[in-house]
Amino acid sequence: MIFAIRMALLVGLAFVLAGCQTIGGWFDSSEADEGPAELVDFAPTAEPRRLWSADVGRGIDDSRPALRPVYDRQEIWVADHRGQVSVVDADSGRSVARFETDLPISAGPRLEEDRAYWGTFDGELVAMDRSDGSILWRARLSSEVLSMPIVQDGVIVVRCIDGRVFGIDRQTGARTWVHDRSVPLLTLRGNSDPLGRAGQVFIGYEDGAVSALRATDGSLLWEQRVSVPEGRTELEQLSDIDGPMAIVGSELYVVTYKGQLAGLALDSGRVLWSKDLSSHQGVSLQRTRLAVADRDDAVWLVDRRNGATLWRDDRLSRRQITRPVFFGNFVVTADQAGYLHFYDADQGEFAARSRIGRKAPATAPLVIGNTLYVLDVDGDLTAWRMDG
Repeated sequence: MIFAIRMALLVGLAFVLAGCQTIGGWFDSSEADEGPAELVDFAPTAEPRRLWSADVGRGIDDSRPALRPVYDRQEIWVADHRGQVSVVDADSGRSVARFETDLPISAGPRLEEDRAYWGTFDGELVAMDRSDGSILWRARLSSEVLSMPIVQDGVIVVRCIDGRVFGIDRQTGARTWVHDRSVPLLTLRGNSDPLGRAGQVFIGYEDGAVSALRATDGSLLWEQRVSVPEGRTELEQLSDIDGPMAIVGSELYVVTYKGQLAGLALDSGRVLWSKDLSSHQGVSLQRTRLAVADRDDAVWLVDRRNGATLWRDDRLSRRQITRPVFFGNFVVTADQAGYLHFYDADQGEFAARSRIGRKAPATAPLVIGNTLYVLDVDGDLTAWRMDG
C-alpha cells in the first residue's frame, strides 16, 4: 500500500470506488522534486545475513494495496492479486504448497485451524481449506475488502472500504450482523485492520475516529475521535487511520494521517495522551516503545506510556520507507530502492544496511522470533537473521 499512496498525484487520477473517492498520492510536489535523501556513510555495528529467497507469486500491482506475508505453524502464507497463494517453510523457504484460486485477492490471509480467510476486490470474504486450497464458502459483502479479516469470539469480523463492518459466521459464511458508518468522500486508499480483544473489535476510520464494537452482535460500545479533520478542502482534511493499531494491557495505540499519535483506554476510548505526528502506516510495538514513520519519512521511537519522544531520525527523508518494525534490539525499515535500514533501538543510530534487491518492498517487514521476512513488489520473499 505504501508506494501506491506515495506516488505523485496527477490531475484526474482520483477515482470513485464503492461510493468513496480514494486517492493514492501525497500532494507536496516540491518534496517530490527534491528527490530522496542520499544514503549516509556509517560504521556498521551489526551484520544482517540473508538466509534464503523464495518466489511466492507474480507480484503486487502498485495501484492496489499491498498484500503481506502471514506466519502460522512454521509456514509463511502470501498471495498475489491474481489469486496465486503460496505457502513456504519459514525456516528453509522451501515450497510447501501453491494454490491457483483465480480470486482477485485484496486482503488476508487470516489463518485459523484448518482454514484461511481472504478478502477480495469484488467485495467477498472467502473461506479456503488450508490442506488443498478448495473454497468452502463465499460471503457477499458491500464493497472491496482492503484490511485483514479477524476472528473474535467465533465470529469473523471484516471491514469494507465503504465503512461497513460485517460479522460473518465462520462455519457457514452467513451474515450475523453489520455495523454501518459513513466515511469521508475523499480518503487514502487503504484501511486499518480490525483489532480484537476480550470480545471487542476496534475499528480505525478515515475521519480519524476509532470505534469499539461488540464482536457477537456488532453493537457500538464507544467511539473516540483521535484527530479532527481541519482545513478548507477535502485534501486538507484527510485524517485516515490506515495502518496497524496496537494493544497492550488496557491501552490501544493509534496514529492518524495529518493528525495525532495517541494512547486510548480500551474500556472507554478516553484519550490518555496524544502528540502531533502524522502517519498513514500505523504503529509497531515492543514492550514500552512504539515505532512510527511519519509522512516525511522520519523514524520515531516513542514511549508508549506517555508519548515522550525517545529519538527521531530524518536521514531517510523522501525514501518512501515502510512502517518500522522491531527486530530484537533493532528498529528496521525498508525503502523504495530495496534497502533495509537497521537502527540501534536504544540510540537511534544506524547499525547496518543491506539490500533485499532492486525492487521496492511490498509492505513492512515481518518479524518472527529472530528472523525477519521481506516481500518485494515482484513476489520475492527473503528471510534475514542478524549475526553478531
